Amino acid sequence: MITALRTPDAAFADIPDFDYPVHYADDMPGYEGLRAAWVDAGPADAPRTFLCLHGEPSWSFLYRRMIPPFLDSGARVVAPDLFGFGRSDKPVEQSTYTFDFHREYLLRLVERLDLANITLVVQDWGGLIGLTLPVEMGFAARLSRLIVMNTGLGLGESLGPGFDAWKSYALNTPDLPVGKIIARGTPHLTPVEIAAYDAPFPGPEYKAGAQVFPALVPVSPDMPGVDLGRKAAAFWREQWQGDTFMAVGAADPVLGVEPMARLAQLINGCGDPLIIPGGGHFVQEWGEQIARAALAAFGD
Repeated sequence: MITALRTPDAAFADIPDFDYPVHYADDMPGYEGLRAAWVDAGPADAPRTFLCLHGEPSWSFLYRRMIPPFLDSGARVVAPDLFGFGRSDKPVEQSTYTFDFHREYLLRLVERLDLANITLVVQDWGGLIGLTLPVEMGFAARLSRLIVMNTGLGLGESLGPGFDAWKSYALNTPDLPVGKIIARGTPHLTPVEIAAYDAPFPGPEYKAGAQVFPALVPVSPDMPGVDLGRKAAAFWREQWQGDTFMAVGAADPVLGVEPMARLAQLINGCGDPLIIPGGGHFVQEWGEQIARAALAAFGD
């Protein structure tokens, strides 16, 4: 039995611009007793579904600027909160959090909702995990398009001293100032929006996932996730035939223009990216522009 905390629902009472239907389940195979949460908006029988995957230390709130254009296109939008984040339960032991722990949850959720004709929308850990999902044939058959932002594949390679410093800071800061961290590269956030990023974490005991996630990035060859990352690179390079749209927050000091250009070379058919000159790592905060540009590129 995994010991976990549940953020009180009252913590989410004043979240701005994020009034979408929230669904819960505590009986996911392999995750019995842990309550998972996800936003599910738009028609259940829509011709397309945008599956929006957040990263560290954010939650599905990060997609609030992208969801309205997606819905206006007539699509369905599903935006899960990973365990340890958002409205989902938060295991208290850092050892619970592994690459496969999160990846398998996403696969089970897609199966439960029977999502089809998916446009996969990823950034940060949403990409590190999400880009490996098509290695599973069952998921690959459901996938039709990709929107990729400020992320990478875990191929067992260092991300540089900037990332190393972030990993050390996160691991050694029990009460990680989540809202302030996101605001550093997103200067237009309001105090209410910063508070919304802090809302899932009423105290430091809720932050085990946020603390340990950077240490799980597959940056050395022997780390979990590297084999999946390499298989995923082969999929995107050799098998992928769908449409891809890339957007890059150019002010991201770790996963900016050059790393994203290297990722683009691994994705068959990935054209020139949309560059957001002042965009930071959490580039979804410039998301309306990105979503509308992606829809236009796809012809929606």
